[in-house]
Amino acid sequence: MEAIFSPDIFFAFLTLTVLEIVLGIDNIIFIAILASRLPEEKRAKARTVGLALAMVTRIGLLFSLSLIMKLTAPFFSVLGMDISGRDIILLAGGLFLLAKSTVEIHKNVEGDPHHIPGSSTLPKVSFSGVVTQIMILDIVFSLDSVITAVGLSNKIFVMAGAIITAVIVMMFLSGPLANFVESHPTIKILALAFLLLIGTALMAEGLEFHISKGYLYFAMAFSTFVEMLNIRMRKKTRAVQKK
Repeated sequence: MEAIFSPDIFFAFLTLTVLEIVLGIDNIIFIAILASRLPEEKRAKARTVGLALAMVTRIGLLFSLSLIMKLTAPFFSVLGMDISGRDIILLAGGLFLLAKSTVEIHKNVEGDPHHIPGSSTLPKVSFSGVVTQIMILDIVFSLDSVITAVGLSNKIFVMAGAIITAVIVMMFLSGPLANFVESHPTIKILALAFLLLIGTALMAEGLEFHISKGYLYFAMAFSTFVEMLNIRMRKKTRAVQKK
C-alpha cells in the first residue's frame, strides 16, 4: 500500500496524466469538428461517448502490452524497408487523417454541395457514423499515447489511472473547446491544418522518417499564437466600427 503512494509512483502518475492530456488535445479538436456535423442537441453526447470510447480503447490497449510491444517486429519488407504492424497502423492512421481533414477543409471553404444555400439544416450525418469515425481516429492517437505511457512506467495501475484521469479532464474541456472552435471559423480551419500536419508526420513515421514532435509542437503553438493575435485584432476593429 505504501508503494502505491510513494513519490516515484505519484510523479509517474502526474507526468503521465499531463502527457495524456497534451497528446489528447488534437484528438479533442477533431472530435469537436466531427461532432459539429450533428444537430446541436446531439453534439455533447457524441463528444462524451467518443471520449468514453477513447478511455476504453486505451485501457484495452494497456492490457494488450505484449501485443503492442510486438508491433515493432517486421511483418514484411518493401524495397528493402522493413514494415511492422506499428508502421501499418501509423500509415493507415496518417492516411485517414489526411483524407478526412482534406474533405472537412473543402466542405468549410467551398461549402457542402448537398447543403441547400440559405438553409439552416445540417447535412444528414448519423450519430453512429460520427462515433465510428471518432473510434477510428482514437485508435491512431491511442497507440502513440499508450506507447508513451509504456515507456514512462511499468505499472499497469499507474498507466490506467493516468488515462482515466486525463479522459475525465478532457470531458470537461471538450465542451468549451468545441464552442470556441465553432464560434471562430478560422480556428477550425487552423485545427484541420494541424491535423493535416499530424497526418503527414504519422505517415513519415510509418515510413521510418522520424520528425521531431518538438518541431510540430512549435509550428502549432506559433500558428495558434498568430491566430490569437488576429482574433484579438478583429475584435478591436469591430468595436471601433460600432462606435
